[in-house]
Amino acid sequence: MLLPDSTFYMRKRIEEGDGCSIDGDNPFVWDIKTSKDLFENKKVLIFGLPGAFTPTCTNSQLPGFEELYEDFMQKGIDEIWCTSVNDAFTMFQWAKNLGIEKVKMLPDGNGDFAEALGVLKDKSNLGFGKRSWRYAMLVDNLEFKNTWVEPGLMDNCPTDPYSVSNPQNVLGSLND
Repeated sequence: MLLPDSTFYMRKRIEEGDGCSIDGDNPFVWDIKTSKDLFENKKVLIFGLPGAFTPTCTNSQLPGFEELYEDFMQKGIDEIWCTSVNDAFTMFQWAKNLGIEKVKMLPDGNGDFAEALGVLKDKSNLGFGKRSWRYAMLVDNLEFKNTWVEPGLMDNCPTDPYSVSNPQNVLGSLND
């Protein structure tokens, strides 16, 4: 099975000498990418979570993947991507706030990617609206190789499961 053909609205920093000039404090431009642009001919780990700046996502999940990044690379992974139903601005500030330097941020502002994967769930019971369910997946050249989806996948789940998709579990279940 192949990764859905999704479009991601990302931001790209303009470096001096790029032939562009942006005045002010926002030296970024829109960089629209597709699943194919980002993941073709690569072995990637993508993990999804409910939201930037939320407790488990901020205190455990994203920092855990960052901390174990080199261990994942030793397992043959080319890149690790964190996705959430948040816009590019929020994802950038969240990574900056946490000092994330290795894990790449994949904004899914409209929830299109999560919806195509079947993990877009209503979390209105917590005031979140539509959000991604917690999961991780191994994708090799756009093809699913393995998935780790938290149990209880449902709208308005009264709990926030976090065991199957945690970085230690995912790393431990990867074959060399």
